[in-house]
Amino acid sequence: MRRHLLAALSLAAVLTASACGAGGTEPSAAPSPSVDASDWGSVLAQAKGQTVSWHMYGGDDTLNAFVNGYVADRLKTYGVTLNQVKITDTADAINAVLGEKQAGKTTGGSVDAIWVNGENFATGVQAGLWSCGWPSKLPNATYVDLGAPAVANDFGVPVKDCESVWQQADSALVYDSTKLQDADVASVSSLLAWAARHPGHFTYPAPPDFTGSMVVRTILYDTVGGPQSLAGAFDQNAYAPAATRLWSRLNAAEKTLWRRGSTYPQSQDQVEKLYSTGEISAYFTYGPGAVGDQVAKKVFPATTREAVLAGGNIANTSFIGVPANAAHHAAALVLANVLLEPATQLELYRAEGTYPGIDLARVPPDVRAQFAAVPVSPSVLPLERLTANAQPELASGYVTRLEKDWTANVLQK
Repeated sequence: MRRHLLAALSLAAVLTASACGAGGTEPSAAPSPSVDASDWGSVLAQAKGQTVSWHMYGGDDTLNAFVNGYVADRLKTYGVTLNQVKITDTADAINAVLGEKQAGKTTGGSVDAIWVNGENFATGVQAGLWSCGWPSKLPNATYVDLGAPAVANDFGVPVKDCESVWQQADSALVYDSTKLQDADVASVSSLLAWAARHPGHFTYPAPPDFTGSMVVRTILYDTVGGPQSLAGAFDQNAYAPAATRLWSRLNAAEKTLWRRGSTYPQSQDQVEKLYSTGEISAYFTYGPGAVGDQVAKKVFPATTREAVLAGGNIANTSFIGVPANAAHHAAALVLANVLLEPATQLELYRAEGTYPGIDLARVPPDVRAQFAAVPVSPSVLPLERLTANAQPELASGYVTRLEKDWTANVLQK
């Protein structure tokens, strides 16, 4: 919680000191006047010789290898050097930019690009941190359906051309098929009933961990019959009765969890390690495509399978955001454009099973055929199964409130 509290406190200070957040949830920052994304030749000229510091989650070895291998090599062809800054919480990067804004550092910032979405994007919007107006002008934006709801809105916050698509995330349940049967993974209720019969073999990370927060929302959706009653901006009248039912259900299930719910894993990485050692037999993920890589490496058992529970799964898009004070703004735009290349998206799908953020209907037929030809692990659900009944994310106001109230109503009970 500390990292998120820091972000909240820093944001409050910024909004008090200036009117930069007066736009509420409407992005208000402007692109750097020295970088015109519509003049791509000029962007490339400025980017040459720059080092782009990309702040991103660094706990995935396969993804790190892809970033520092394939992506770094592509950037070198443009004379750009990649510096991956590994972080465990996106709020750390947001705090760094907030701190610089408070100090009046409007140029020469230390953060050039951030892998971002959800609450952290919303925090940046409120504080006016983002450079805007460039994503739709990237040459490779032609491969993106900018009008798609999951692209035009990020956890209920209008993107307004302030972040560029990178990849698609779809949640799923991962389980050992020697321990759970099809009937056990049919619904949230059947999963929790299985957990009650096999105490200690299911858990989730403590919110505000990104995946742990998703698990709480998954159970919320099941409890209230889907996200429809909580659509739109945060509404206390809609939230209160839904949350009351949710806390009751989570507390009833707590004694069946790992360590009887006396403690929760602090990260998704810890959850996956518990699964790899057999200490737990099921967990939720936002990266189902990457599970096949873990099975191939023999980190996970070959009997690992995935399921989408009744009522559907939660899906979102993750993005690249560029702070308005980025020191290497041009290089950050080149990075964002490289990440949208169909070849880059294909290579990431091959390397880790990460689903493309671009619209495959917009890529050349031969590239589409290459995507279709990528072998899918028997442990991994096909993309069409994952997207068939995908449910939208709640607005960031609901997410923040759920995380805060989970601590008081579940963890501390």
